[in-house]
Amino acid sequence: MVERMVEVNDKIKALIDNVEKVIVGKRDIIELIVSAMLAGGHVLIEDVPGVGKTQLVSALAKSCQGEFGRIQMTPDVMPTDVTGFTMIDTVSHESEFKKGAVFCNFLLADEINRSSPKSQSALLETMEERQVSIDSITYELPKPFMVLATQNSVETYGTYHLPEAQMDRFIIKISIGYPDKEAEMDILLRNENNVTAKVLEHVITCQEIVELTEEVKKIYCSDTIRDYIVEIVEATRSADFIKLGVSPRGSIALYRMAKAYAFVKGRTYVVPDDIKDLAPYVLSHRIILTPKGKSLVSDNEEAIRRLLQNVIVPVE
Repeated sequence: MVERMVEVNDKIKALIDNVEKVIVGKRDIIELIVSAMLAGGHVLIEDVPGVGKTQLVSALAKSCQGEFGRIQMTPDVMPTDVTGFTMIDTVSHESEFKKGAVFCNFLLADEINRSSPKSQSALLETMEERQVSIDSITYELPKPFMVLATQNSVETYGTYHLPEAQMDRFIIKISIGYPDKEAEMDILLRNENNVTAKVLEHVITCQEIVELTEEVKKIYCSDTIRDYIVEIVEATRSADFIKLGVSPRGSIALYRMAKAYAFVKGRTYVVPDDIKDLAPYVLSHRIILTPKGKSLVSDNEEAIRRLLQNVIVPVE
């Protein structure tokens, strides 16, 4: 068991180190995305243009020897562009299925909030059930399958707000943020030397990721910590400054992310600090603030952190 954990830790470290060759100074963000991948979840990256969102997704796909797909979610994108469609072959006169952008391992849905609600909803089934249903036929997606969607947090002109059902499909919402001075100096040098995701070699296979995803499920989480998760979720439903609290899908997401995060950190068990650290990323996009809440806090993440102060942390 110990030898296996050392082997796993080496693989995860190699994966994070490889992505960090392109994304400089953001190891904590890379760890969160790798955790989301091992938890079987999807990631929403909300940030300003030019901070490396596309490079991050591309680097992850290259590092995992996975097939990378990208779709620019513009207003003219149709649902069939996302999922695929059935057409009649002019030679054989038989129906033929043309695969859409989702048939890959890592899908970058760039500026997802610029596509129409109809196109956004085309991702709902694929994100939840890892399949596409066309003309009463179900097509399984490759394993692993992960959607990494981006949206601009500043410019909202010409965008469509993601519905709550869509937001709830993302296991975490993160922001990469600007690099510090030292990291940005390193970025300039790497740009001069043309260090991009295209030059990366894979350090782990898709089959190994599927196997690691199964091992994450075996990470120990005590009843006390499960109770801590439920207490936090219930606090979002009873707070007077929150109009819409977290659903059971949110508590499941926090539970799965905590196990994966502990796994990435090299532990076989979840600790309370894992829950505290992850809660803002997992729960903030699942709540809606009241007018009172918007006057109390600057954003949803701060609202979750405010709630955490009032929930007793278990001591084991």
